[in-house]
Amino acid sequence: MSKTQSSDWWRGCVIYQVYPRSFQDTSGDGIGDIRGIIQRLDHIASLGVDAIWLSPFFKSPMADFGYDVSDYCDVDAMFGTLSDFDELIELAHAKGLKIIIDQVISHSSDQHAWFKESRSSRDNPKADWYIWADPKPDGTAPNNWLSIFGGPAWEWDTVRRQYYMHNFLASQPDLNFHNPDVQNAILDTVRFWLDRGVDGFRLDTVNFYVHDKQLRDNPALSLSTEDGNFMGVDAPDTNPYGFQDHLYDKSQPENIVFLQRLRALLNEYDGRTTVGEVGDGRRSLKTVAAYTNGGDKLHMCYTFDMLSGEFSAEHFRRSISNFQSVVQDGWVCWAFSNHDVERHVSRWKREGDDVEHLARFAITLLSSFRGSICLYQGEELGLEEAEIAFEDLVDPYGIRFWPAYKGRDGCRTPMVWEKDAAHAGFSAAPRTWLPVPESHLRHAVDQQDHLSGSLLSHYRQTLAFRKSHPGLVDGPMRFLNTNGDLLAFIRGEAHERFLFVFNLDRQPVEWTPPSDLSIAEPVRLPGFAAGHEGDAIMLSGLDVFCARLA
Repeated sequence: MSKTQSSDWWRGCVIYQVYPRSFQDTSGDGIGDIRGIIQRLDHIASLGVDAIWLSPFFKSPMADFGYDVSDYCDVDAMFGTLSDFDELIELAHAKGLKIIIDQVISHSSDQHAWFKESRSSRDNPKADWYIWADPKPDGTAPNNWLSIFGGPAWEWDTVRRQYYMHNFLASQPDLNFHNPDVQNAILDTVRFWLDRGVDGFRLDTVNFYVHDKQLRDNPALSLSTEDGNFMGVDAPDTNPYGFQDHLYDKSQPENIVFLQRLRALLNEYDGRTTVGEVGDGRRSLKTVAAYTNGGDKLHMCYTFDMLSGEFSAEHFRRSISNFQSVVQDGWVCWAFSNHDVERHVSRWKREGDDVEHLARFAITLLSSFRGSICLYQGEELGLEEAEIAFEDLVDPYGIRFWPAYKGRDGCRTPMVWEKDAAHAGFSAAPRTWLPVPESHLRHAVDQQDHLSGSLLSHYRQTLAFRKSHPGLVDGPMRFLNTNGDLLAFIRGEAHERFLFVFNLDRQPVEWTPPSDLSIAEPVRLPGFAAGHEGDAIMLSGLDVFCARLA
């Protein structure tokens, strides 16, 4: 049985994230759709990935572009129909691709029927389906909890004369997972998609489901050497959300009980998986361990460790070593980019860098890690973060914190398919929902697709190399001591082991591996010039050495 057919296909898999609004428009409204994803399935399959993660396509008023769901069991008309989705599943499966969908269940839209009923009175059947609380005697919010999108996490409702909680926009009220009826309703929506054939779920803000019943205030986040970046990973440093230690508004122990119920549901189906998004600052790894150990909760999680601006051997070594030491029997999904952060080549580039070479280095690094990996649409083309004028911004997060923080629009611009076509082949509409940056045109798929030595070709070769060696998919990973900004480790089992050495410095370096390592055969990696003479390995700046060990 092949890895993609086995029930644990997700261990070491490669996932390709599609942001549907920006992938391919077939309806002519300037917004991508499901039929557009169908049209471009061959491109995704050509990369050699195992699965597609679809960002939300559910019915929604789109205040947060689909992360505010008004119907968990329907496709928004701008993306197509349920029949279109069923066709996508069928065609993707025929090409050997799994489909993972984004489940946004910590909160809904305020336009969801559940919330409309809940806010109608204090004694209706769904009155306790959301988090409602009386004001303090002076009329202020029940506690000091903050919204990630700015301001208090509480919104006054004039009908119930109470506050309701929202971790994000005021139009995204949080569901009350302390209510078993809410959990049951959510699990029913998960079953709906399982029955349609989806292979897994990416769980948005998976540690936000349950809040402290006592609504205790969060303490201030104390600054210390151990804390590192006190703003954590949940918010940019322009956002006061990072001033709090979020002890009570998320990551509550009762969350684990729901995750066990979710896993039990998935276990009724063959070969399904979950990957949870964990944003918990200093406690992220402990949360990942709690959510993935024991084989009865999530299959895997990802944190924001590698979605930051840090680019050093020490950072990557520390991130992976900490995970391996804290999360004993869990599994991780690593990523360098996604729809919420600045594209990684823009975060990591320095003056004088060849950005395409940096992108080659990054995918070679990512694909050598132990764990599953996730790619974000357009990174295989070398797309940098787009510069978006304020008048073109649509992201409420960016608009709220402009100009110090520009939001997420810069990583969400449309895919570039054809250099000389209108809107780079993304859409025939007069105007697209976000502009196509002129700087992206030279990276278009048609400029790289059949070009030997292109970055797109490098992605395909690198992922094929990873997939062809089982030890690189889920084999062990052991770090070696190095000098300078070098990351060196051994991957694989005893019968086939690889030595990887990455020079994250921009200057040449020489390194001598431990005397007990015997290089059997250097592996030539396209685009890199590292070599060895005698016992020494010589690397240029941003260079990679790989060899089979005896």
